[in-house]
Amino acid sequence: MNNQRTAWINEEIAALREAGLFNTIRTIESPMGAWVKIDGRNLLNFCANNYLGLANDPRLRKAAQTAIDTYGIGPGAVRSIAGTMSLHIELERRLAEFKRAEACITFQSGFTANLATIPALVGKDDIIFSDELNHASIIDGCRLSRAQVVRYAHNNVDDLRKKINETPQNGRSLIITDGVFSMDGDIAPLDKICDIANEHDILLMVDDAHGEGVVGEGGRGIVDHFGLHGKVDVEVGTLSKAFGVVGGLVAGRQEIIDWLRQRGRPFLFSSAMTVPDVAACLESVNILQSSTDLVEKLWANSNYIKKEMKAYGFDTGVTETPIVPVMLGEAQLAQDFSRRLFEEGVFAMSIGFPTVPQGKARIRVMNSAAHSREDLDKALAIFRKVGKELSVI
Repeated sequence: MNNQRTAWINEEIAALREAGLFNTIRTIESPMGAWVKIDGRNLLNFCANNYLGLANDPRLRKAAQTAIDTYGIGPGAVRSIAGTMSLHIELERRLAEFKRAEACITFQSGFTANLATIPALVGKDDIIFSDELNHASIIDGCRLSRAQVVRYAHNNVDDLRKKINETPQNGRSLIITDGVFSMDGDIAPLDKICDIANEHDILLMVDDAHGEGVVGEGGRGIVDHFGLHGKVDVEVGTLSKAFGVVGGLVAGRQEIIDWLRQRGRPFLFSSAMTVPDVAACLESVNILQSSTDLVEKLWANSNYIKKEMKAYGFDTGVTETPIVPVMLGEAQLAQDFSRRLFEEGVFAMSIGFPTVPQGKARIRVMNSAAHSREDLDKALAIFRKVGKELSVI
């Protein structure tokens, strides 16, 4: 077989391997939880975004099973053609209530929620002001919109104001920021960004993927954290992390949600979330509305592990959330560190370029409410052992 057309791919893969940037994906042989089974071994899991430990919660499993018996599995086609199931409408109603927003629409993932929303709000004659560290789904949504993208320095409201004042704006304008930044765990100064949006009469959109179920009252997110209900035009979120299932959401003004039902391309041209996913998400909302225990446990765990990591001498960057980056610098060191952790019983993957800038490789430690104090102490002891072995601390 002639493989000359793909020879360049093999060359690129070889270069990735040589640079220590080739990503080997582990195969999980168990439910997602505080512990996972890989290659027949049970390991402490600090890789997942399963913040509240709901991914294998028996209440979610039961809700999904019951819904299958009632509604079947799939929606059959796109909602705008085949009709929308009452289950989807109920989830959107409950999410809007939970988020304290006027309305909500759901998508297949947080990524597709961004791909739907940004091009529906701005086009080729418009301007987007985007934080330089925004998630890849925001970057791709901006590209699809064909709007001019003006990047501002990360979390720097002075630079945002400067860029707005310097940029001619003849069409619509949109400011976009992550709420919680997934690699560093820091929080956008959304209150100050909102003030700037109001000053200049610019639409404001926040992607709260890592804030859903984590920050705000009972995990209601970044808008709730700052008390900005009704002041942020668009709040994009995910049901694939703290909610423990899969899916995306957009909450905000009624007219914007109505518009996305008319012009959000992933809504119009891709089937909706499956029945068991929707039912499980509904149960997650029930759990979060009924108790703050899981959110409080998550923060207690994260505060403990951050305190101990710093005491050992690890650099955890600028995190303000349960995302704990162990900053290592070079990609090869991060890969070696991850490999040794794995050998010692901790699953925590290295993250390097292009996910983070060159020279900023790290182990991203993802805490969960499912971890016990014993789990955390065991993991910390292993981190300390490997850190000393590799002369990191």
